[in-house]
Amino acid sequence: MISEKLRSAGQVLLIPNEKIYPNPNQPRKVFDQGELVNLAISIRMNGILQPITVRETSKGYELVSGERRLRASRLAGMVVVPCIVVEVNELKSAIFSLIENLQRQNLGYFEEALAVEKLMEQFSLSQEEAARRLGKAPSTVSNKLRLLSLPEQAQRLLVSNSLSERHARALLKLDEEDVLPVLKRIIERKLNVAQTEKYIDDFLDKKNSPKRTTKRAFSDVKIFLNTVEGAIKTMQQAGVEADVSREDTDESVVYRIVIPKHSRAADCEERCALPAKAMI
Repeated sequence: MISEKLRSAGQVLLIPNEKIYPNPNQPRKVFDQGELVNLAISIRMNGILQPITVRETSKGYELVSGERRLRASRLAGMVVVPCIVVEVNELKSAIFSLIENLQRQNLGYFEEALAVEKLMEQFSLSQEEAARRLGKAPSTVSNKLRLLSLPEQAQRLLVSNSLSERHARALLKLDEEDVLPVLKRIIERKLNVAQTEKYIDDFLDKKNSPKRTTKRAFSDVKIFLNTVEGAIKTMQQAGVEADVSREDTDESVVYRIVIPKHSRAADCEERCALPAKAMI
């Protein structure tokens, strides 16, 4: 029978399973039960090949990394678990847990973004500081955090339909009210990343086209105004004493043109048409 007392095995301690509690900053929220059962079977047959990492606290031992192995060891009925005790504070413990999951690629992209956001909020870190501690470029951290601006329902649909981070990034181009309708069509049509990006670009082109039509219409109005101005100028040059006024309002341009029935040009035509005797 295995003793519940801590036993040293080189740099590894055998710690009672019941004395280890989860890391409150564990970034991974979803654990596949089938994978845990398979890992538990392997542990029962071969033991834990890689010790988990813990830190000692007043409550016992807080898990730093290795939650899947800890959960599987409990399913396997292990009384004690091989552990490496590290001396780290809460911040480093949270960072180690996140880094381990990132290196193992165990996190979904929304889980990763949420973990980084929580890390920054809990320990008052800037994006630059968080990026430095995680060994990532600031732009990478910024892009991860932008994913959280997507509606929660859209996030759930992306995850439940196994769509990639690039699918999610493409949706960031859309206004919030368009995200869900567009995403549902992407899912219905089973579009890959390239098709999704093209579909969204086409959607935005179509949505923005009325603005371009309005702009063209405004340009056409200017042409019409120039035509009116040209006609007025032609009349005046021809001697038509037209009374012209123009009023510009927020909604329209109003012209008032008064043309006399008898003008100097008309009188000239009458006189020029009379016989020479009539003019004497």
